[in-house]
Amino acid sequence: MGTAIVVIVLLLIVVGGGFYLVRSQQEAKRRQLEDAKSEARRWLERLGGQVLNLTGTDTASQQAMADAAERYNAAGSQMEQAQTAEQARLVKETALEGLYYVRAAREAMGMDPGPALPEDAERERAGKVTEHRAVEVEGHHYEASPEPGQNTPHYYPGGRVAGRPVPRGWYSEPWWKPALVAGAWGLGSMLLFSAMFSGMAGIASAGAWEAGYDAGQEDAAESGDAGGEGGEGGDYGDGGGDYGGDFGGGDFGGGDFGGDFGGF
Repeated sequence: MGTAIVVIVLLLIVVGGGFYLVRSQQEAKRRQLEDAKSEARRWLERLGGQVLNLTGTDTASQQAMADAAERYNAAGSQMEQAQTAEQARLVKETALEGLYYVRAAREAMGMDPGPALPEDAERERAGKVTEHRAVEVEGHHYEASPEPGQNTPHYYPGGRVAGRPVPRGWYSEPWWKPALVAGAWGLGSMLLFSAMFSGMAGIASAGAWEAGYDAGQEDAAESGDAGGEGGEGGDYGDGGGDYGGDFGGGDFGGGDFGGDFGGF
């Protein structure tokens, strides 16, 4: 009898402890979601205030504000559907991207760009346009510039699109949008990237870009290969080779670089 009572008490303790643990985890997730939503809502409202009260005065600023409004609508839709903290963080990222467009529009109109925005590592690694370029690729004219102009009214804040970096700058047309929509780059995109950015400081080479590297990563991969090939250090040298091969090869290769690229 006494043993049965002990077993029952232990079972009750285990069940109660399990119930408490589950409830605690659920409560923690709920708090994380609410905190993430609150943070996202703050940036979304900030973007909304700019979109509703700022009007572009020229082609470049009008286009930048149109892109900001697009991000505002997208973030609003994401907020309505957000059920996890990660989904709420995506709302914040979309709203922040919209605010980058707002800053570009304000600068294009000669206005104070406003408070600084949080730094983004992907945007920084993607590099930026530092000089004006005008190129012909497969019979089509493209331009890129660090400043807005009559021929470069389309802004991009920089970052990765379909796994490859797109530098911050002003462009004659949004050549990255087909990849943004389709999730993959087309066959002509590396040729365009090479023609437009070849030799520009702080931007990946065409080969590195095709492999998905940012500026500087290609050198790091090559250093890994050199470590594997150099010297007669036995296992140590082989280790360098394996590291370089894993980092520079298959997974980051251009195998998924297929399909037609709209404008080309």
